[in-house]
Amino acid sequence: LAGVPPPPPPSRTRPTAGGSDEPSRRPQQRTTRERRIPFSGTAHFLQESYGELKKVEWPNQKAVVSGTAVVMIACTIVGTYLWLNDRLWQYVVHHLLLR
Repeated sequence: LAGVPPPPPPSRTRPTAGGSDEPSRRPQQRTTRERRIPFSGTAHFLQESYGELKKVEWPNQKAVVSGTAVVMIACTIVGTYLWLNDRLWQYVVHHLLLR
């Protein structure tokens, strides 16, 4: 039915005290704290980053130049379109709306 909230999920039955085969679901409490070397996480991060950067397939100079040319041409086209659109609306506002 439209506009009616969905029915609630079926409720679970809870085992009664004393007759349960399941282990307790309470989280384990830590009695001792682990000691860590300072900045060991940073060193591990840098090692992993260096390993990932070695796997990257870097573009050659020809691909970089052609990609840059495509981006610059696209920026020129979009910039020209926006400039012309701005000039059109500037004319409309000054000559038609502000008279």
